[in-house]
Amino acid sequence: MDDTYYEFGTPADRWDRAQLFFEAKEYLTAARILGGLVQEAPEQVAPRLLLARAYYHSARLAKAEAELREVLERSPVEDYARLMLGRTLERQGRQAEAAPHLRMAQAMTEDLGPALLAQEGTQERKEKQAQGQKNDG
Repeated sequence: MDDTYYEFGTPADRWDRAQLFFEAKEYLTAARILGGLVQEAPEQVAPRLLLARAYYHSARLAKAEAELREVLERSPVEDYARLMLGRTLERQGRQAEAAPHLRMAQAMTEDLGPALLAQEGTQERKEKQAQGQKNDG
């Protein structure tokens, strides 16, 4: 790959530039800039998370998954990375693998949306019915 103007400058300049390209929906260009930043400072979560988002939006799902798993390895409490990993797995048709990540993301943000509450209510009703049948039998 040839170096281009947007790959030069201080890390702060490149971070700002990557965010601008991301906001402009130029995800591949943002990913190219962010890839260099991640190599330079692998311990920083923010560039890696934005890189994962750029990969996700450009449908490079395997790369997005790898970056998100790395984010979670470094920062297990990063709820947005957990949510994105779940969504990335869903987009790859891996719903069963995605489900625990999505549940954890909801629990971490205390966002018990209507779908989760309905699901829990259904489960509670099933458990009560099963308990009632045991007591009747």
